[in-house]
Amino acid sequence: MDEVKIIEIKKSIFADNDLDAEHLRGELKSRGVYLLNLMSAPGSGKTTTLIQTINRLKDQLHIAVMEADIDSDVDAVKIKEATGIPSIQLHTGGMCHLDAEMTRQGLDNVQIDGTDLVILENVGNLVCPAEFDTGAVRNAMILSVPEGHDKPLKYPLMFSVCDVVVINKIDVMPYFDFDLEKCKEYIHMRNPKATVIPVCAKTGEGIDKFADWLLTEVRNWQK
Repeated sequence: MDEVKIIEIKKSIFADNDLDAEHLRGELKSRGVYLLNLMSAPGSGKTTTLIQTINRLKDQLHIAVMEADIDSDVDAVKIKEATGIPSIQLHTGGMCHLDAEMTRQGLDNVQIDGTDLVILENVGNLVCPAEFDTGAVRNAMILSVPEGHDKPLKYPLMFSVCDVVVINKIDVMPYFDFDLEKCKEYIHMRNPKATVIPVCAKTGEGIDKFADWLLTEVRNWQK
């Protein structure tokens, strides 16, 4: 039986995207713009966490937000109304992730001259978004307590590519079988360098620490 030739299409797609992402990062660096890629599963509290964080930073940084969803403009409207900062909605046309070119298209519609920080709230998904470099300076993710402390074991790539993991909804830990120390252990199994920040976006607990982390990141990027 003749051997079947296998073409590694995904490898070339990722390679091209990685190159585009590096170019985009270089352009952002030259303009002093810091891009944060924020990922999580749906319902983790990304938008609420962003609102709390932005309201702590908007007097120190010029910020813009890009909200990515398959459809609707609910999150972009919510961000704009709650913070007063520029916010646009990106529709992915059914795709469950953003890549570097899609991110660039979004940035082309954001007034980034004079902007210090652009936050990309990626599509709610623990798989696809982690596979694509968006051109962001850093990757962040939110894991909510109701999802369970074992998620780093089940979704290794997401945790391995994130520089900071925000554990949200810590106020409900008494009602869920969630072991915070186990979760930290599992995260560091995947990524020993990851910063872990427990927060409650509803009450604001822990948000100052995340805001301080982000402010330091932006200032270091602009040096």
